[in-house]
Amino acid sequence: MRLVVRTPNWLGDVVMALPVFAALRERYPEDVLVAATPGSYAPLLSLVPGVDEVLSLPTGRGAQLRALRQGRFDAALLLTNSFGTAWTFRRAGIPERWGFSGQWRRPLLTRVLTPPPRRPPLHHVARYLELVRGLGIEARVTEPRIVASAEMIQRARGLLDEMGGDSRQPIVGIAPGAAYGHAKRWLPDRYAWVVARVCREFDACVVMLGSAHDRDAGHAIECTLAATGEASNAVNLIGRTDLALLVGLLAVCSAVISSDSGPMHLAAALEIPVTALFGPTDDRLTSPVGRHDVLTHPVRCRPCFCRDCPIDHRCMTGITENIVFESVVAHLAASQSEPGETEFP
Repeated sequence: MRLVVRTPNWLGDVVMALPVFAALRERYPEDVLVAATPGSYAPLLSLVPGVDEVLSLPTGRGAQLRALRQGRFDAALLLTNSFGTAWTFRRAGIPERWGFSGQWRRPLLTRVLTPPPRRPPLHHVARYLELVRGLGIEARVTEPRIVASAEMIQRARGLLDEMGGDSRQPIVGIAPGAAYGHAKRWLPDRYAWVVARVCREFDACVVMLGSAHDRDAGHAIECTLAATGEASNAVNLIGRTDLALLVGLLAVCSAVISSDSGPMHLAAALEIPVTALFGPTDDRLTSPVGRHDVLTHPVRCRPCFCRDCPIDHRCMTGITENIVFESVVAHLAASQSEPGETEFP
């Protein structure tokens, strides 16, 4: 059998869905397991054990339809919940199509599974695993895990040295952006304070990471650092990396500070200690999996899931610089310790 898995469309969700592939591989050891994913995520799926092929989905419904037909798949598992995805896979002529109901998809699926209830909140990793359990497949692997290739790590260290950093020093990554909206971002001047102190007290190299959409956040941190004249070991690589290079850079870090974002989940999957800053989104649903620090400030209006705060952004401003710095210090001290067992919120 050729079984294709349609991944989610967001980087963080792709990472949280990785245990699905381990469960399918164990259930179908002799079959061909294919990951169909937006093209930019192909380097990540190539690192997943048990994935035989990666299908980089082109943009455009028609081009995707042609690519799926050429794959000659026998069955498809849809991790996306949209009507459009189910419609495309049906039109591609794939005989078996499995997925959650909803979005008027029921007539388009051959095996329809009922989504878990919204209450109590269920972590997204557990939600994806509920889908395969509905197919009668038990998952032994419940943590997203990837291992960066030697080439990725070599590229990352070379770029750091080329950009004026020192890859021989302790490396702390910060991912200040967030694709969902500005409300998920911590304040740039607070990032700058933590960066300056980490560089000063630990002789560390700090690398700023993120997509091109996060450049304004990185620029604001750089401007604050320049005004204070500190943190000469800070390297801004926001918007300058592809996914493979981002994985390599995160893999060489001893600790990572991040908002609720794709890089946060990547770092956790690489078993890099994460200080995760959560404001308007629900950490019970999307916190990094493993023993990481999830920092929140208790206010009555969170989680609101607003892209921009309509009041005073108190959920994020309540997270202080000292709390974040203390978390990073603890992670730097324990960066070589073994990860513990996962506990979902």
